[in-house]
Amino acid sequence: MPTSFLEIIELPNGDYALRRSDDDKSPLVKISFSREAREMLQDNELEVAKAMIAAGIEAVGTLSDEFEVEAELEPDSESESEEQTHTLH
Repeated sequence: MPTSFLEIIELPNGDYALRRSDDDKSPLVKISFSREAREMLQDNELEVAKAMIAAGIEAVGTLSDEFEVEAELEPDSESESEEQTHTLH
């Protein structure tokens, strides 16, 4: 898969979005602040949106790493472990 850059944009309605820089169709993520939240943020919505997106990207990286570790630990044969438990939280 070719590498593309991500960019944060402000949409015409004031929401923020993360999209691929080479694709102006639909964004990957949209962030919308309520009027009350905008008042509390005192014109710092962009900084908060950046932090939220950075946290999301970090979480995806962590989840991806965990998935790779789990895949390495799974038995090669289905007969070794037919009943597997998964912790969801």
